[in-house]
This record gives sequence, structure tokens and C-alpha cells, in this order.
Amino acid sequence: MKHHHNIEFEINDPEWEALSHEEKNRRLFEHQKRTLDLFLKSGAISQEQHDKSLKDLTEKMNIRDDGSKPE
Repeated sequence: MKHHHNIEFEINDPEWEALSHEEKNRRLFEHQKRTLDLFLKSGAISQEQHDKSLKDLTEKMNIRDDGSKPE
């Protein structure tokens, strides 16, 4: 059973392999952000938890909230 159905590409998909490191990171960031948004919407986490996790994610991945890399 595949568990990556929300990610646009499977990790071992040739299309995924062809992506640059930066594009892979951006897509993984977007997936993680959507997951946080879903948790918030469903009430699984608070706004405060969402905001902290998103801040930590953007810092760890060196990506802005909009998915772009800082200049």
C-alpha cells in the first residue's frame, strides 16, 4: 500500500528523481504545510501549535512560508 498519495510524485518515481534538490525541498515543504493546515482545520492542533510548527519548518528547511527560498 502506498502512503504518499498526497505527494505529487512517489519518491522513487523517475519524475521525482529528475527534480532539483531545491524543487524536492519546496514540494516536501508544501506537503508538510498542507498537513499542518489540515491538522489545524480539523482541530487536531491549536493555532499556536500550527504557527510554531510552521515557523520551525520554514527555518529548518530554509524556506519562506510562501515556499520560496530567502534571497
